[in-house]
Amino acid sequence: MANIQLLIIDDEVEFASTLSQRLQLRGIDATDVHSGGEGLSALEDVEPEIVILDLKMPDMNGLDVLEGIKTHDPKIEVIMLTGHGTTGSGIEAMEKGAFDYIMKPVDLNGLLEKIKSADEKRRKN
Repeated sequence: MANIQLLIIDDEVEFASTLSQRLQLRGIDATDVHSGGEGLSALEDVEPEIVILDLKMPDMNGLDVLEGIKTHDPKIEVIMLTGHGTTGSGIEAMEKGAFDYIMKPVDLNGLLEKIKSADEKRRKN
């Protein structure tokens, strides 16, 4: 999974930066930003292949950010992440193009498997 460009968009600064560091230790080039607007702006600089995106943020709804990501580059795989999820929002995220949907607290090994699967799907397309 080395050399994956990954962007984390989550308003929980400590969570996002810790997750970014843990992924970097595993050879993933992870960058974290802390709002939906920052995330959309970072797409040009980071050029992510995979995005881990929080569903609820103060400035923008994660589903709106997801649409912006897919408009920017439909090949970017997005893993939705939330501590406030419902089945309905998960289904809606998948309908809008999310690769998968996971709940906080995050199991790092489970997340790594989802990142690996998203990367494999992206490489096939």
